[in-house]
Amino acid sequence: MGVIDSIRTRAKQDKKKIVLPEGADERVVKAAAIAVSEGFADVVLLGNKDEIAKFGIDLAGVEIVDPANCAKRAEYANLLYEIRKNKGMTPEEADKLLDKPSYFGTMMVKSGDCDGMVCGAVTSTQDVWRPVLQVIKTRPGIKVASSCFVMEVPGCDFGNNGTFIFADCALNPDPTAEELAEIAIAAADSAKVLCEMEPKIAMLSYSTLGSGKGPNVDKVKEATAIAKAKAPELDLDGELQADAALVPSVASKKCPDSKVAGQANVLVFPDLNAGNIAYKLVQRLAKAEAIGPISQGVALSVNDLSRGCSAEDVANVVAITAIQAQMTAK
Repeated sequence: MGVIDSIRTRAKQDKKKIVLPEGADERVVKAAAIAVSEGFADVVLLGNKDEIAKFGIDLAGVEIVDPANCAKRAEYANLLYEIRKNKGMTPEEADKLLDKPSYFGTMMVKSGDCDGMVCGAVTSTQDVWRPVLQVIKTRPGIKVASSCFVMEVPGCDFGNNGTFIFADCALNPDPTAEELAEIAIAAADSAKVLCEMEPKIAMLSYSTLGSGKGPNVDKVKEATAIAKAKAPELDLDGELQADAALVPSVASKKCPDSKVAGQANVLVFPDLNAGNIAYKLVQRLAKAEAIGPISQGVALSVNDLSRGCSAEDVANVVAITAIQAQMTAK
């Protein structure tokens, strides 16, 4: 069973309610129908009921909420005002922001009326994340939100039978050493929650344990030390070159005493250039399944979509968000 099939099965066992703010998009409406008909999530679809009905999709079991006349709009507006008034927000500005579906969906999650949100089919990444970081914010102990991809590489003996977490490949262009450490810790959680695998985390570099020099190497070294201090229970090592992280025969020569080298299933890249290039190369050249980007480090379960997503992609992210919500509730 692949990772997504496993996630959908697990999501059914403790069903969560996920809000989809972009009810004006046909792909999102189809995804809502898929999630509810297959039973891996309850779904709230935001939008005008008449406009949504024009798609002709059977939405039996899907809850439709129109932000323009929702009975809880005033409650959400007041909650948003209370959270942001110290930043100068007025009650009128808070209410006006709820005209934006991403803000309305964020407030549904913050208030506990929904367990998670999936947005971004037509909304820019910036507009998805702005309300999330203003209102929901990051998990305690984590200062930076980040992302990961689940990579499933066919016919691969490395990692966890060809399954890996790659982080961060979508959000942070040039993380500091402290931010990189937090990305690594969050990626370990993603490995456990999404893939049910015990993380072995490699902090990647062009150097292996001092073989290379330079400020980029120093950053990864520092990040490794910070991550080990913050989460000493994790199997985490660095700095490691990619072959030392993945290939046992290389690891035995370059770093024989490492508990991670040659066994890594979580690859933490030093910056967005490296991470984004790497996941796309593996996806195309190794014909890997790249599932993501998936959010990490957020206090509640929210995920951003690619604007080129299909209805099936949206449904998969709904299932992932539901699984994250299961873990958040514990």
